[in-house]
Amino acid sequence: MPEVEKVKEVERKEVEREIEKEEILEVCPECGSPRLIRDYRRGEFICQDCGLVIEDTYIDAGPEWRAFDSEQKEKRSRVGAPVTYTIHDKGLSTIIDWSNKDFYGKAISVRNKAQLFRLRKWQRRIRISNATERNLAFALSELDRMASALGLPKSVRETAAVVYRKAVEENLIRGRSIEGVVAAALYAACRQAGVPRTLDEIAIYSRVDRKEIGRTYRFIARELSLKLMPTSPADYVPRFCAALGLSGEVQKKAIEIIKKAEERELTSGRGPTGVAAAAIYIASILGGERRTQREVAEVAGVTEVTIRNRYKELAEKLGIEIIL
Repeated sequence: MPEVEKVKEVERKEVEREIEKEEILEVCPECGSPRLIRDYRRGEFICQDCGLVIEDTYIDAGPEWRAFDSEQKEKRSRVGAPVTYTIHDKGLSTIIDWSNKDFYGKAISVRNKAQLFRLRKWQRRIRISNATERNLAFALSELDRMASALGLPKSVRETAAVVYRKAVEENLIRGRSIEGVVAAALYAACRQAGVPRTLDEIAIYSRVDRKEIGRTYRFIARELSLKLMPTSPADYVPRFCAALGLSGEVQKKAIEIIKKAEERELTSGRGPTGVAAAAIYIASILGGERRTQREVAEVAGVTEVTIRNRYKELAEKLGIEIIL
């Protein structure tokens, strides 16, 4: 195990050196311009403004082969999957397949099957060697399950995994359920990435209730100093419009209504989903693609009363004439 720890430490230091090198080369040392380009044909790293050659032995880290489609790219690539934070060991370890076939697709002999079974068993034990890795393995599989159910992109999953790992490093997990911290990290990641999900939506696919997710989220945000701006109603509009089958024109009109409401501070103290639902309801009527209050309420996860109150307020304050 000490050897494994040494390898991990060396890899971490190499990554840190690469990051420091990239940060140093963000601006030109001569004129301070950030317009730096890499000329792979000449092997130079130069400034576009003053022409200074910062590095004349720049190595092209890309592949030496070309691919013209995704299938060709997969066939010619000779490396594994990229490092990911959504796996407890960052995807650096290997997995022994359960197909009982060799590289050529031939069945493994009966004599070697017992040996292969033992190898698989020890492989599982080696991949998860301590309590922290067991915690991460369970938590990140739970995170992946919830993110898949919510239809979240890979970038959000990576961000949520990083938030959870920071919480583990700061020992914020003690005394709290793993599911609650995972749900809170996912909620924070959604807000950071600009694809917000409500606490109610996350609670549906989580094994903890809405109140615990909110409480854990506030605790993690405070302890990790997560700077998260309040969610704008406009962030919910594309998703709600897509679910209602509305056109891009209606979506654009709804966002315009929300921006005007924000300028007049009509959204302060109001739930963002309620304001977004009301704006979509108004825009659907103005755009000739009318949707009922019940249809919009079901998609947005609010009541019809909320939509009725918000749309009347927006129409009155913004001078929008609605013909029902």
